[in-house]
Amino acid sequence: MAVALLVAALLGAGAASCSPARVIEAARVMQDVAAGEAASTLKEGTPAPTRRSIGYRVEDRVYEADLYTPGEAKPEGALVLVPGVSPSGRDDSRLVAFATTLARARFLILVPELLNLRRLRVGPDDIVAIADALRHLKGETDTPLGLVAFSYAAGPALLAALEPDIGASLSFEFLVGGYRDVEALATFVTTGNYRSDERAPWQRAEPNPRGKWLFLLSNVERVENAEDRALLREIGETKFDDPVADVSALVARLGPEGRAIDAFLSNREPEAAPGLIAGLPPGVRADMAALDPAKRDLSKLRPRLYLVHGKDDSVIPYTESEALAKAVPDAVLFRVDSLAHVDLGPSSWLDALTLWRAAYLLLSEREPR
Repeated sequence: MAVALLVAALLGAGAASCSPARVIEAARVMQDVAAGEAASTLKEGTPAPTRRSIGYRVEDRVYEADLYTPGEAKPEGALVLVPGVSPSGRDDSRLVAFATTLARARFLILVPELLNLRRLRVGPDDIVAIADALRHLKGETDTPLGLVAFSYAAGPALLAALEPDIGASLSFEFLVGGYRDVEALATFVTTGNYRSDERAPWQRAEPNPRGKWLFLLSNVERVENAEDRALLREIGETKFDDPVADVSALVARLGPEGRAIDAFLSNREPEAAPGLIAGLPPGVRADMAALDPAKRDLSKLRPRLYLVHGKDDSVIPYTESEALAKAVPDAVLFRVDSLAHVDLGPSSWLDALTLWRAAYLLLSEREPR
């Protein structure tokens, strides 16, 4: 949509009390996000940012990352942008486009290489890696520091922000399609059932068929039996590539640990999920607990928290961000009707207005407080 028309609509919707320059800038940022690699007024009026690979060390831990620097302007804010769960990792074209847009908006962007996410896994060590990325970037800039994460990576990002030294230096956190409760998330990806709280009735949606196989691949390394581990990895990779593939011959060869995981993944009754989770291998349950924000006191989260979630999300239900908003004091939640999980292109004027508000607040975080 034309930037001029969007700005006029925003001003008419009550944005006139905001900074007019930032109203326009936020509209251009949203237009650029929706445009991807296509032309936009932000691209036409802003020098191209630079992207270069760097290495850094935190204590004895060594990392690689991409650093995005505004083309000519001095950075006014800094962000660690966490890649999603994708084989492309920090090279994912959507992530590169988003990082480039934010760099055009005068953010210094660090995108760490997280090998787990490239391997379609999320683990407790990702919490350390994200925290280390923030520690490194903090040492490189004196501008306000933020953290942006998507989907399953939002959990470790949120937990990294609870580290005392991180919480003291981090100004804000921006999570898209995140989660609060690992057990609730696991119940949804296996059964398609979700609810706003434990007393609410179950609601049903069709989950993304790859969700539960991503859960399997994230946890398979915690299975002690080597044969079960190999079989489960083959099952997970096969079904992730082709959700309708027949893996019954592999399932028939599973031992006790593998059968416990298969029973959980095959379950369709939400009330049965807690008992089946309790029967998972100890290593799997330990990782789930380590990645579970619901087991932490989120009221102690110090950075400002912004949440964006689509009601049409088939990977993580929007009620998870609602639960986060309730658990974190002063969290700001932006619900939109259609977001396709983490693709930030609005499908209606109302969604456009909501996402513009999120972009406006994100840009306002460049100002020290």
